[in-house]
Amino acid sequence: MTVRFGYTILYVPDVREAVTFYEAAFGIQLRFLHESNLYAELETGAVTLAFAGEELAEANGLAIRPLRASDPAQAFEIALISDFPQAAWDRAVAAGAAPLSPPHVKPWNQIVGYVRDLNGCLVELCSDMTTQND
Repeated sequence: MTVRFGYTILYVPDVREAVTFYEAAFGIQLRFLHESNLYAELETGAVTLAFAGEELAEANGLAIRPLRASDPAQAFEIALISDFPQAAWDRAVAAGAAPLSPPHVKPWNQIVGYVRDLNGCLVELCSDMTTQND
């Protein structure tokens, strides 16, 4: 049996609004939007970032704690890798992301900054660890 990581799905109040924000803030393009506007996927490489309407959680028999910008951030983040983390952070903030921590070099030589998206999800904007020098 093989298991692999394929999707991160964020339940959001408005799927189309989330997609529009991620396109503007992070330059990530839409791959798929269901005609119901309750599910969408972005072009994010090997692992898919997707959005589902909160009502789909209930339809799937799931109880969720909704993402809200006014609440403390939940105990997870999504990390978006960029060749230019500062430029990515600047773009996200200009598009309405809430700035938390501007990019800076971590002890392991990775550049990392943080914002919150329009729904309050933590987003790390970082350099690629696979291309870091010792």
